[in-house]
This record gives sequence, C-alpha cells and structure tokens, in this order.
Amino acid sequence: MSSVVRNQGSCVAIRAFSPSSSFNRCSHGSASSDGDDATCGRPAWIGKGLTCVCFKRKGVYEGICINLTPKQEERLKRLRHRMKVYFDGSRPDHQEALRALWSATYPGKDLHGLISDQWKEMGWQGRDPSTDFRGAGFISLENLLFFAKTFSTSFQLLLKKQGGKRSAWEYPFAVAGVNITFMIMQMLDLDAMKPRTFIRSVFLQILSENEWAFDLLYCVAFVVMDKQWLERNATYMEFNEVLKSTRGQLERELLMDDVLRIEDMPSYNLLS
Repeated sequence: MSSVVRNQGSCVAIRAFSPSSSFNRCSHGSASSDGDDATCGRPAWIGKGLTCVCFKRKGVYEGICINLTPKQEERLKRLRHRMKVYFDGSRPDHQEALRALWSATYPGKDLHGLISDQWKEMGWQGRDPSTDFRGAGFISLENLLFFAKTFSTSFQLLLKKQGGKRSAWEYPFAVAGVNITFMIMQMLDLDAMKPRTFIRSVFLQILSENEWAFDLLYCVAFVVMDKQWLERNATYMEFNEVLKSTRGQLERELLMDDVLRIEDMPSYNLLS
C-alpha cells in the first residue's frame, strides 16, 4: 500500500491502494471491470464523519476525500465563479481586460479599436476577439493576461512561434489559449458536486496553497502543448490530438508523489 502523501486539514488523501490492501471496498467494487468507478464504504484510516469515493483503475484503488477544508471551499467557490463568467463586450471591465491583454502582448503599439483587424495578429479568428471566448468565458482572457504578465518571455516566444522548427500551418495563438482553458476546466471537473477524479482532489489541495494555481497550471499547459506540437511536427488539423496528449502529460505530472505545488511539476521548468 502506498504511503500517505498529502495531509490538509481534516482531509487525508491516499495516492493508491493495491487490490490486496485492507481497504473497505463496496460489495460490487471487486466485480467491476477495469475503468469502472465504484463508491466504497469508509476506509479504516478515515475518521468519523468523512466519506470516501473509491475509483478502480486497472486493478488499482484510489481514495478521495470529499470533505474540504474551509480554505479549499472558499477558493473553489471563487474559482467556480470565475469559470461561470461569460465574456461580455459591453462591460467596461471586460473591455479594459482586452486592452490590457493588447498592451501586455504588444507594448508600445497602439490598438485602433476593440474590433479591429489587428487582433488577427494575436491569433484570433476575426476582427472581434469576443466571439472566440464563448467556449471558455472570461477566465480564458484572464488566463492569457496572467500568462503575458507573469511569464512574458515564454508568452512572446509562443506568440511569435520562435522556438523550434515550426509547421507551415501553425495553430492560432489566442484561440489555442482559449481551448487550453476549456481543456483544463474539463480535466479538473470542478463544477461537479462530488469528486469524480483523483486529479481534482490533488488540485484542490494545491489550490489551498496558492489561489493562482489554475492560472499557473494554464501557463504550464501552454508550454507543454507547444513542446508536444514541435515534437510531433504537427499541423493545425492535429491540434485536438496534441491537446489530448497535453492533458495526459499534465495529469501524469500532477499525480507524481513529490508534486505538492504547480511549481513542483517538471514541465514548470519550461516557463521563463
């Protein structure tokens, strides 16, 4: 049986259990086929009042606490709120965020208008970037702005496609950023009332340490996506496959025993 790897408040998460461990499984758990999910009873190591969701993955049981600490609940609530805000081009604060993104992306270069052909330079599909936010909402703009301000060197390298041997048909930078936000939202499954993945449990513990964990994970995801794009010598038609592979890489790194913060992820070192 693996050791206890995280302890946050009243919630203890165990990485994985072997099928032979002394885990209190539900009656139908052992009969489930690989890939099936099963809800188990309370394991011996969980105190009274806590419940556990047991996931069977290829013979390995993983325990997830669904009780959150007050800090986790507070930060999850704020992040969920951010995820639910649609981009509204009529809102002054959303307009200002767009202008701030332009200024961070092209310092010293004037923007002629919120609807302009200039936006195509950044990789939006048309003259009005607001039409591209529909999939992920305002948080995708916040993610791009965070990336531009926090890791400006990496942001500019990806924007200008300066690293490695590029394809003749490249992915549009800004639209790719929106898709990355949406991919992370799906991966973390934060809108679910109960945890359905171990990734979510791990991320919530990281979030309790750093309120900007989602935005940092976004930056890591972007550089990982571009790295895989180059390694595959991919074209735009393969973007979804690259995004799927990127998600797999993020999940593997988040589940590493020594990853307690986004900064601990091996791919974080790609940022500059």
